[in-house]
Amino acid sequence: MAKDAQEIIDKQIEPYEVIKAAPHNCLLHEGIATFLGLLCGIGSEVAYSNANARIGVGDLGTAPADTQTGLLGGAETLYKAMNATYPQKSGDHVIVFQSDFVSGEAEWAWLEECIDNGSTPAKDLCRQNTSLGTKSAGQTWRLTGTITWT
Repeated sequence: MAKDAQEIIDKQIEPYEVIKAAPHNCLLHEGIATFLGLLCGIGSEVAYSNANARIGVGDLGTAPADTQTGLLGGAETLYKAMNATYPQKSGDHVIVFQSDFVSGEAEWAWLEECIDNGSTPAKDLCRQNTSLGTKSAGQTWRLTGTITWT
């Protein structure tokens, strides 16, 4: 069992289980608008960089819609900063985001996930709902989100 991302790396700990969700196409309007502003250098948008980007998890299984603005959350939501070196560009069309949720964090049923660009302005790029299971006390779960642009 690891207490944080660095211990996972140092001890070369392999995951107990890997869950791969089906690809989902739900970029959110606020994220698309932010992305286009960044692409064109228009306005003062905040990048989805290591310093800003976060992955959020919540406990509400409502289907995603492009007009939503992030986690809908029933009783529980938590956003976590990126692990070191993330996000990463993979090839020509893929961006990979990754965060670790350590013991004491997000210990509930994970039914929704999203990626945003920080607590200010918190513009969510995408959202999906996938039942990833219930995180128990004492566990570290690593969530990796991959966006493929085609």
